[in-house]
Amino acid sequence: MGERTDRPPVRARSGRRPLPPIIFLLVLAIAALGVWWNVFRADSEHQADVKAACSTASAAAPSLDPTTVHLRVRNATDTQGLASQAAQALQALGFVVDQTDNDDSGREVKGVGEIRFGPRGADTARFVGLYIPKATLYQDTRATAVVDVVIGPDFDPTNSVATAEDAAGALAAGASAAAAC
Repeated sequence: MGERTDRPPVRARSGRRPLPPIIFLLVLAIAALGVWWNVFRADSEHQADVKAACSTASAAAPSLDPTTVHLRVRNATDTQGLASQAAQALQALGFVVDQTDNDDSGREVKGVGEIRFGPRGADTARFVGLYIPKATLYQDTRATAVVDVVIGPDFDPTNSVATAEDAAGALAAGASAAAAC
């Protein structure tokens, strides 16, 4: 009846179920996936922020010498002499004002004013925008590099034109942002 063999004896089942360790491993795997998901998502958000900052930096105004920038200053308000006052403030900063007159474009100007330019004058217009920071940039279809500063109803000759130091600070901030890219 009981013959002996060289095989090891068969062990009886221990009665343990493999379900709890499997559940533990699944929970651990889900937690690891969650951590990696957050790492990759944070990295993609960081890349998007860097890309946005670099595109803004690439649109920053170039560094120009105000004595090489020729402007036309136009008055789009009913206040007489405002274009002359603005021209004097810009000339005090070194800009060359070729012409002052009333705006005859028929465009309504709101706020401090507009800086109008064509595609060839875009860099110059962004540079002038450093000196009139609350003016809006408006690109039209002109073929020349001429830039017009159109004075709006909120323009104040003593407060609307930035100092050379303020403009230099804004220019340096744009340059440092571009250097970081």
